[in-house]
Amino acid sequence: MNKEEQHYHVSVLYKEALEGLHIKPDGIYVDCTFGGGGHSRGILAQLNKKGRLIAFDQDADAQRNLPEDERVIFIPQNFKYLQKFLRLYKFPKVDGVLADLGVSSHQFDEAERGFSIRFDGPLDMRMDKRLERTAASVLASASEKELVEIFSHYGEVSNAKTLAKHITTNRSMSVFATIDTFKNFISPVVKGNPNKYLAQVFQALRIEVNDELGALKEMLEQLPEVLNEAGRAVIITFHSLEDRLVKTFFKQGTFEIEQEHPFLNSTRQNPLFNITKKPIVPSEKELKENKRSRSAKLRIAEMR
Repeated sequence: MNKEEQHYHVSVLYKEALEGLHIKPDGIYVDCTFGGGGHSRGILAQLNKKGRLIAFDQDADAQRNLPEDERVIFIPQNFKYLQKFLRLYKFPKVDGVLADLGVSSHQFDEAERGFSIRFDGPLDMRMDKRLERTAASVLASASEKELVEIFSHYGEVSNAKTLAKHITTNRSMSVFATIDTFKNFISPVVKGNPNKYLAQVFQALRIEVNDELGALKEMLEQLPEVLNEAGRAVIITFHSLEDRLVKTFFKQGTFEIEQEHPFLNSTRQNPLFNITKKPIVPSEKELKENKRSRSAKLRIAEMR
C-alpha cells in the first residue's frame, strides 16, 4: 500500500477479512466498499488470471485508488444495487462478498465533505455527491418528530427531544450552511462531553443523509441470491446499529423477529450458516496502530 492509499484509509481487520473470505484463486469476489482499495488489493493478490474482483463505491473520490488491473470491474454505485449490477456484468453468482462499513479516513479528513466535527466546512455529509439531500437540508426540513427519531435512533443522543425542539423552534433565525454555525447553534443544549455529544449528532445525520441502514439491509437481503454454494460474506461494522442488523440476518436469514410457537415447528430454512457466533475484533496491536479500529466488529456467514 503506497502513502496515498495509506492516507486515504487504513484497512481495518485486513488479515481477518481476507482469511474469512476463503479466497479461491479463480473465484469471483465483490468488495462493496472499495474506498482506498486496501482489502481489494489483498483479494487480487490471491487471485489468478481467471479470478475477478467487482468493486463498488458510491464515492467518486474512490476511483483515484483503482489499480490498473484487467481483473477489476469498478461500479460507481451504492452496494444496495449489488444484484442488479452483478447481473448487468454477467456475474449472477459470486464466491465472496466483503463490506467494510466504516467511513474512510479520507472522508473524515476532507473538510469540504462535512463529516467531521474537527473542521469547519459545508454541512454536507453525502457519500455520493449525486444525492440532493445534505445534512443541512435535513436540519432545515425535517419535522420535530423526525429529528427526534434521527437523533435518538441513529445517534443515541441522550436529550434528542430537547435538541430537536431547539432546532425546529429556532431554525428560522439561522442557516445551517456550515459545521461551525451548526455547532454554535446547538451549543446551548449540548449535554455531557461536547466532543462525544457532537460525534453522536453527526453520526445520526450522516446515517440519515446516506440511508446507511436501509442500504445495508437491502444488500444483506441479496446475499442468498448472489452467493455460490460455500460462498462467504464478510461484513465489518463500526457501531451497534449496523452490527445488530448483520448479526440478526446471519443468524436468521431475515430481519423479522421470529416468535416461537409451542405447537408449530418453523419450516423456514436460513440459507446462510453463521460462522462467527461472536464477532472478530481488532488485536491489541491493531488498536495501538489504528485508533479508528476500536469499534470494529467482523462477522462471517457462508452460503449453505
